[in-house]
Amino acid sequence: MLSDIPRDALLRPLTRNEVVGMLLRLTIFGAATYYSIKWVVEAFDPTEKQKSHAKKRAERLMKQIGIEGVTLTEYEMNIATHLIDPRSIKVTWRDVAGLDDVITDLQDTVILPFQKYHLLRGSKLFQPPKGVLLYGPPGCGKTLIAKATAKASGCRFINLQASTLTDKWYGESQKLTAAVFSLAVKIQPCIIFIDEIDSFLRNRSSLDHEATAMMKAQFMSLWDGLETGASNQVMVMGATNRPQDLDPAILRRMPTSFHVGLPNAAQREEILRLILSGEKLSNTINLKEIAEQTEGYSGSDLKELCRDAAMYRVRDYVRKQQMKQIVQQFQLDEEEEHMDGTQLRPVTQLDLLFGLDKMRESKLASVVPANLREVPLD
Repeated sequence: MLSDIPRDALLRPLTRNEVVGMLLRLTIFGAATYYSIKWVVEAFDPTEKQKSHAKKRAERLMKQIGIEGVTLTEYEMNIATHLIDPRSIKVTWRDVAGLDDVITDLQDTVILPFQKYHLLRGSKLFQPPKGVLLYGPPGCGKTLIAKATAKASGCRFINLQASTLTDKWYGESQKLTAAVFSLAVKIQPCIIFIDEIDSFLRNRSSLDHEATAMMKAQFMSLWDGLETGASNQVMVMGATNRPQDLDPAILRRMPTSFHVGLPNAAQREEILRLILSGEKLSNTINLKEIAEQTEGYSGSDLKELCRDAAMYRVRDYVRKQQMKQIVQQFQLDEEEEHMDGTQLRPVTQLDLLFGLDKMRESKLASVVPANLREVPLD
């Protein structure tokens, strides 16, 4: 910069124009250097575009939920991308069948303190539990219950995943873990839901990676820490089908637990009735018979059974149209026929029995390989 100034100018006081010109060149040089370094950093950071999209999504979700005037850090922005507005959740208690006892306990233990918090605002006892655990076999409606709980309570819902908290840089996972609870406090009442919580907060051992062990320890300390005190309405809800793999410290922080087991015959009949409520059914259909023959089936299995049964009528319609074309000697009609719901026959008892046989075959195929034994050679 000094080389651009005439030699005689260094021996005399600078004029006003020369000072302005030198400041202008310094400003331009500084700005060019700043944006060059910024461009280089962004070019070498492959997650820069992802961070930009996450920030825009988080701002849009915060505005949609109705949270304004809350300043979020960069890490809280990353967690905010997993926010779910309870008004956008379509699942209600009417979509959960066969779990009346669990629903009643949830309403009394979890939802009531959220909804009636204003009645005993200063009470340290009238609070929602800090942790709720839903455990039981897979496919029995644990995630469905979590969604319905968020919908009924009106709480903000953070669908937290373990991949959200993992980062290749040392110390970033701890900052993201801290952001989970700081964000939940800012937008409370809030439910932090962790599906398959056993894969994230399983039993600690000396074989755990240092970063994983630190992340688990910080998660538990913040869970019981000052930011989530008695006056805050923040709850962690987890779902698992392997509760024996959870760390004892996690189980202590989840004093309220609900077993969502396999449905009995009466519950299976209720689930079948709910699944088939929007379908065209035959008058001779007998759901009680199907419920009695599906011992050990989960709600997910029953839904797949009904889906397969409903597809048989579509297959029959397609084959009927193919036979019609053959009879007409491959002569196409002038107007193309469009298939709609009125042209399909209703679901019959035979469809459900066929679907049940197919479900049994698939279950048998998944069990037989485990029971195979090598036959010794002579």
